Amino acid sequence: MSVQKTGLYAALLIFIVASPFVFPTFGVQLGTLWLMIIVAMTWDMTGGQMGYNSLGNIFFYGTGMYVAALISIALVYDVGEYTGASGGGRYDFTDAQYFTGFVLGTIGAGIFCALSAFVIGYVTFGLRGPYFAIGTLGVAIAAGELVSNWDWVGGGQGITLPVYPGDLDEGKIFIYFAYAITGVLLFIFLNWLYKTRFGAAINAIRDDEEKAEAMGVHTMRYKLVTWAMSAFFIGVAGGISAFQLISFEPLESAYQTINLGIFMVVCVLLGGKGTLWGPIIGAILFQIFKEVTWNYFLGWQWVALGALIVVTVVYFQDGLMGWLRTTRPEWFGLTVDERDDDAPQTAAAAGEGAK
Repeated sequence: MSVQKTGLYAALLIFIVASPFVFPTFGVQLGTLWLMIIVAMTWDMTGGQMGYNSLGNIFFYGTGMYVAALISIALVYDVGEYTGASGGGRYDFTDAQYFTGFVLGTIGAGIFCALSAFVIGYVTFGLRGPYFAIGTLGVAIAAGELVSNWDWVGGGQGITLPVYPGDLDEGKIFIYFAYAITGVLLFIFLNWLYKTRFGAAINAIRDDEEKAEAMGVHTMRYKLVTWAMSAFFIGVAGGISAFQLISFEPLESAYQTINLGIFMVVCVLLGGKGTLWGPIIGAILFQIFKEVTWNYFLGWQWVALGALIVVTVVYFQDGLMGWLRTTRPEWFGLTVDERDDDAPQTAAAAGEGAK
């Protein structure tokens, strides 16, 4: 790694650590920004790097929320009683119980979602193109409806988790660093993964799956593992979100296919599919755009979002990173050969003279 790149990463790390203290009034927004970065990077693992555009990754986010909540509750109380299915009551958590539930719940959410990806993938990866996207969307919608009618997990009223055992501002910082650590670990993991043989294999699936299969690549195995790894991290992010929101319900908060399920795709399209930094840059730009429109253009925010999508698809089909790679190749260490337009003619003339 070059000295310049090392310095850049060090500066970014310092900024990440200092952000919640430098901008204390934006603690929630900073945490949400990290959530957008995580879901964008996880979506790009299958949509950008492997070429399978999913509209159902929100399934893992919502499932992660519920699994984390249920594990946290089950460590201390009976879940059915806590959610009100078998009666109400007052339920208190000690500090140790809260943090133990948080750690085990988020990790358990990631593992459960990864295993779910294997099971669902055996069915959905038999589909391709728009059929795969619609199939995964159907899974997410069905899961939301199923959970909303399941009384044991709270049904349509959802679940309420214990509040952070401390100052409210400390709780925001805690959630921020939970997101940030997850995002940084995901970035480090993907930065390594995309340089390995595994990364080359999933890129081969994206470019031409039949040819990759003919060359000996076990495409189904790579697709399942990739989706499982993606599901793990988005499940962890969902688990953190459960503790951030404290109270959430299935359709509007957990399995929000219209909101977060679409936002993660827009982030990747905006930044650039199939790149390491594209989803990150796209998530940052999208979150800034969303905060501005949601605060200053209330009532028109969805119109503004639609306009952003149209502009991105029409004028920046390769995203910001693709546009910069074309217009500023030197920034990426690429060189463009500049040849004299008369050179081919001169060479042809020289050939004729040689004859």
